[in-house]
Amino acid sequence: MLSPKKVKHRKWHKSAGESGGVFNTRCREVNFGEFGLKSTEGSRITSRQIEAARRVLVRYIRKGGKVWTRIFPDKPITLHGSETKMGKGKGMVDHYAVFVKPGTVMFEISGVDEKSAKEGLIFAGHKLPVKNKVVKR
Repeated sequence: MLSPKKVKHRKWHKSAGESGGVFNTRCREVNFGEFGLKSTEGSRITSRQIEAARRVLVRYIRKGGKVWTRIFPDKPITLHGSETKMGKGKGMVDHYAVFVKPGTVMFEISGVDEKSAKEGLIFAGHKLPVKNKVVKR
């Protein structure tokens, strides 16, 4: 699964931008491939969900095309153990996630025909917790 090799701070504060209501100004267009999967709402996507969507895309296109992942989970999510008392500081880092804003292109694909690219991106979108749409370059 994806996780950063090195981080400046081990645990982060929650930020105001995690609600995902503000539209994205970066990664709005398909730059590398021919087709892309664009989010239409904001949400938190974990590294497990990104990996599941990537596997669906790679298996669907076989050896015919190339896949680009435009998002990377760099935000540590902390959790306390179950049945622990209140207090005692912040919990340990459990996993990493990325907060996707509306309008972010998450995956790109090229080297396959339009029909199979759209079907593969739709199947990959089912693995993600955000509403999304297939866009063309």
